[in-house]
Amino acid sequence: MTDAVGSIDMPDAEDEAPDSKKTRKGGKRAKKGPLRRLALFYRQIVAELRKVVWPTRNQLTSYTTAVIIFVVVMIGLITLIDYGLSNAAKYVFG
Repeated sequence: MTDAVGSIDMPDAEDEAPDSKKTRKGGKRAKKGPLRRLALFYRQIVAELRKVVWPTRNQLTSYTTAVIIFVVVMIGLITLIDYGLSNAAKYVFG
């Protein structure tokens, strides 16, 4: 079976290249000291935080309101269930 690039059964010539290079243990991380790795880590954090789409003030207000309303409803629901089960237990066990 072949596709536009070549055969699926036969790997490309690049994949068959002999391993003439020695691989180091530890890779790139072995070269850098702990402070350089820490600095790289923080640079990557800042780069990722720049990609975040932060909500606008109106969106944040509406999301916060929705969460607070949901939590209040759930508190009320759990309170009612707890009250009903405690009264049922009192009725059954005296």
